[in-house]
Amino acid sequence: MIVKTAVIGVGSLGQHHARILSQHQNSVLEYIVDTDLKKAEKIAKANKTSYLTDFNDLIGKVDSVVIAVPTPYHYQVAKPLLENNLHCLVEKPFTLNVKEAQELIEIAKSKNLRLQVGHVERFNPAVIAAAPFINKPKFIEVNRLGPYDPRANHIGVVLDLMIHDLDILFSLVKDRVVSVEAHGAKILSETEDIAKVRLKYANGCVADVSASRVSMDKYRKIRIFQEDSYISIDYAGKNLKVYAKKNGKDKITSLFDIDIKKPKLPTNEPLFYELDNFLSNIIEGKKPLISGEQGRDAVELALNILQNMVF
Repeated sequence: MIVKTAVIGVGSLGQHHARILSQHQNSVLEYIVDTDLKKAEKIAKANKTSYLTDFNDLIGKVDSVVIAVPTPYHYQVAKPLLENNLHCLVEKPFTLNVKEAQELIEIAKSKNLRLQVGHVERFNPAVIAAAPFINKPKFIEVNRLGPYDPRANHIGVVLDLMIHDLDILFSLVKDRVVSVEAHGAKILSETEDIAKVRLKYANGCVADVSASRVSMDKYRKIRIFQEDSYISIDYAGKNLKVYAKKNGKDKITSLFDIDIKKPKLPTNEPLFYELDNFLSNIIEGKKPLISGEQGRDAVELALNILQNMVF
């Protein structure tokens, strides 16, 4: 089966969605949609497809859409498309509030549509490869730093960057958050540009999460500490290292008692795996890896962090 696709919003991320969908064996990229006519025409030409400036014109012409417009418009774009039977992949953060997220989830359910949220880090090869090694984490440390991007000044660093890691933490800890401590600072914008958060989970796990968009360099790592092992994931470098006690060792007397694994990872970009999952779920009628419910939960936790943030 070939899925007729379209991309709505072809900014810095949307144009990469378009590139991959134009080349994927299960997709025919029918349209590029952007309110900027010149941009729409340019990206459409690069991907040998057609373009539109009004997303409503897609209804009846395609099977599915990727929504990569600015976050405040996610709900108003996704709702009419879901109501008209189009499968949707909505970029993160899913929506700006839980009520809008829940409404989109209910529409998709009522029409048996695939509704996926673009938490692309879940498709990072290092994150996927780490999964078999993770068992009841005790402490997790996450750092996501990068340069300021004026295009994201409509939301703070929690909804812009940290939300990736909040979603990852849900998949790692698999329990509810019972305590939130958050500190932030407004430096370059009217919203928080740096945030440090401590989350405590019902099972006793503690996660320290830092996000900043006032760094000149990109640094994106997560470290997971659990009984008998330590796991280090470099999101940006797509690198994974697992440090564990060697079998039969009750006590570590030297570095020779530690087994270090560096799994070889596939080279495809995470966005390819995300879109491949989206298309496969449409074809096979399966639930997405990152469903609307999971996107909603990440938004809910992010908003909880913002409500508890001390400036």
